Amino acid sequence: MELNQLTAHELLDKLARKEVALEALYGALYGRIQKTESKVRAYVRSEAARKTVSSSPGPLNGLPVTIKDNICTEGLETECCSKILKGFRPPYDATVIAKLKKSGAGIFPLKANMDEFAFGSSTENSFFGPTANPWDLGAVPGGSSGGSAAAVASDEAIWALGSDTGGSIRQPASFCGVVGLKPTYGRVSRFGLIAFASSLDQIGPITKDVEDAAILTKVISGYDPNDSTSVNLDVPDYTQSLVNDVKGLKIGLPKEYLVEGMDPEVKSIIEEAVNKLKSLGAVSKPVSLPHTEYAVPVYYIVATAEASSNLARFDGVQYGYRAKSDNLIEMYKKTRAEGFGEEAKRRILLGTFALSHGYYDAYYLRALKVRTLIKQDFDRVFNDFDCIVAPVSPTAAFKIGERSDDPLKMYLSDIYTISVNLAGIPAISVPCGFTKKGLPVGLQIMAKAFNEEMLFRVAHTFEQNTQWHKLKPKL
Repeated sequence: MELNQLTAHELLDKLARKEVALEALYGALYGRIQKTESKVRAYVRSEAARKTVSSSPGPLNGLPVTIKDNICTEGLETECCSKILKGFRPPYDATVIAKLKKSGAGIFPLKANMDEFAFGSSTENSFFGPTANPWDLGAVPGGSSGGSAAAVASDEAIWALGSDTGGSIRQPASFCGVVGLKPTYGRVSRFGLIAFASSLDQIGPITKDVEDAAILTKVISGYDPNDSTSVNLDVPDYTQSLVNDVKGLKIGLPKEYLVEGMDPEVKSIIEEAVNKLKSLGAVSKPVSLPHTEYAVPVYYIVATAEASSNLARFDGVQYGYRAKSDNLIEMYKKTRAEGFGEEAKRRILLGTFALSHGYYDAYYLRALKVRTLIKQDFDRVFNDFDCIVAPVSPTAAFKIGERSDDPLKMYLSDIYTISVNLAGIPAISVPCGFTKKGLPVGLQIMAKAFNEEMLFRVAHTFEQNTQWHKLKPKL
């Protein structure tokens, strides 16, 4: 097996025993990228210099981490895959990057592709063009962290960071057959994450197995005074939660998720996964999350309103793309018209409308009230259950271009992931099967706030008793 095909924890063991050299690992990664990147297109600005980025001594031993293009890395172009941020090189590192470097990680110099400003569920809305799914090059990898997920799935990365606003880590992880964790809101600092929706965004890992996700989550978690939403709680050693045991755990199955409209193949695969957990000693019962039907409209009011506010800063004055004009107001208009893509413009307009005079109370304020009800649904279930399991998406990966002309259909791709962000709880996607066409399907596991240990325990147990995470796409 090539070095780039190994998991991070396998490589860390080999590096610690000096069985491999870091230079050989980077060579294997670049060799893989040279062979497959023209097909997958997981990275942007692939002309970046081939080099090992220096890091401080630490437990990650120089192991490279691939970074999504919306996480600030000092001196490396970070453009959110948008023309309006063309050429932006942050003068500082995001807190997660600083933590990685302090732990001895190397920051891979190529940034992962994404939907522009994380607006999308397919990585088709990138200024650099779409990323392909390694399992089917005609299908999407999911989004918005599709580049990160595709890079890990195709062994063009050892592990990666993504961001999750409404499912943007879990859905591409599911589509690409890898592990993706959305931590509890406040567990991981958002400082240096170029914001989409500030009350929903969270940075998290995309990895080849659950153990890697536990290692990376431990490194990037923790209180940060630079982030007012960061929570000052001790961070557990998540690797201690990797026990092969779910005996007696109470698992809730939300009846609002397994309904008509879901792909029958995906439903069958999820049911088989639940049966596997039951065979290992878990107890499952139906539960109700009655406000689930309102999650999509609530999300697209709250998220677009916050996006409209956050993206107001991009005007061509201080950084990024600037349209040529002799008139200041015209320069603003032309810069934003030429700099933003169609999906970004759509969300800015929707959010501006929701926040406008006469509509704020009718839309945005009401959405916030329903958001509280959605959170209370989860709180009630977690009073009696250890976790909730559900699909990640109603379908496996769809074809590139299939939903581009139907925004509503595209938005519904995240129907099973959005509620987690609205409630602020953690959730993980772990591979649990394949469709007849050979496309991966992910099992979503949810737990109460700041109980990532439960996610790792259940996901690790499922993984240790199945083989889905070991399968590789043939590229």
